[in-house]
Amino acid sequence: MGGRVNWEEWARTILEPLGYEVLEASYRGPKGREILSVRIERHDEVPVRVADLEVASRVLSQHIDCQIEVESPGSQRPLKTRRHFERFMGLKVRVRVPHGHVIGRIVAVSEEAVHLRLDSGEEQAFPLEGLEARLAEWPSQPR
Repeated sequence: MGGRVNWEEWARTILEPLGYEVLEASYRGPKGREILSVRIERHDEVPVRVADLEVASRVLSQHIDCQIEVESPGSQRPLKTRRHFERFMGLKVRVRVPHGHVIGRIVAVSEEAVHLRLDSGEEQAFPLEGLEARLAEWPSQPR
């Protein structure tokens, strides 16, 4: 069933009405042992609980016949929207660039870009559109 399905969109249509944001979804593994891996967070920004993972897994499994792995964002948390960057203002993030990645602290977020202060002290803006970023440090308190 892996085919050309956009797994994030598929999972989003099922989980968004239940109050979950789908951060990532991928379908992988050898034929017959495929796993759908979905990383979620709650719309109310309360930390994801085991009960949330159980609900999401159960609901998704009603729509597909494969192993399902549902995870909280954890330390590999992707940042995809302006709100994600706003929530983690002041923390370091790792941003993919054409020749690798850069790490910088979030210092500002606008409608179109996120501004990072790199280790060199330089401030650099990255367009939000198509930006691939993950937290590079974890906050001391859930956000």
